[in-house]
Amino acid sequence: DPDGTELLLEPDGHPAVRPYKAALVEDGIPATSFAVDDVHAEFARLRGLGVRFTQEPLEMGPVTTAVLDDTCGNLIQIVHSA
Repeated sequence: DPDGTELLLEPDGHPAVRPYKAALVEDGIPATSFAVDDVHAEFARLRGLGVRFTQEPLEMGPVTTAVLDDTCGNLIQIVHSA
């Protein structure tokens, strides 16, 4: 949605940022998380648009998550609660 929410993550020009981002990605830790109504549906929609996921939808009790690669060195999580 061109007029929707925009996420701006800090650039990685500062010397402390690159190792921090690399460590998060290496450990599979998302930089941020967004609530969605249905992780499975959003996963299918985004994957259909060519988004690469590092974690397919995973149900963990009352929460379902999926993690995608934003192509800029960050992992982004989508999540919904039952």
